[in-house]
Amino acid sequence: MPQSATKTVLIVDDSKFFRTATERTLTKAGYTVITAADGEQGLRVACEKTPNLILLDMLLPKLDGPSVLHQLKADSKTRKIPVLVLTSLSQRNEEKLVAAGAAAFLEKERLAKDFQPLLQAIAHLLP
Repeated sequence: MPQSATKTVLIVDDSKFFRTATERTLTKAGYTVITAADGEQGLRVACEKTPNLILLDMLLPKLDGPSVLHQLKADSKTRKIPVLVLTSLSQRNEEKLVAAGAAAFLEKERLAKDFQPLLQAIAHLLP
């Protein structure tokens, strides 16, 4: 059984299509996946389940991604969880997001046809 089988990934994204496709890909790769459809739910689930990694969309209903990231990094229970930011925003925001505590940054457009960059980023963040 791959080591990743014990790793839990939380996907926080308002796109049901993206959540489902990503969940399928990660489950096939051996990860346990939990999901949240908005920022408030994402924060709640992160605190309750303490996943090993969080995939966080930036454009979310109820509480936007930057606010979720800020609150995750301000909470001692979730501070150490790596956050991989997934966004449709351009790369010029990467420095700002990394300064705010994001462990890595991927543009969603790159994942439209190929989840390999995501799997590689996760493998790097969850050795």
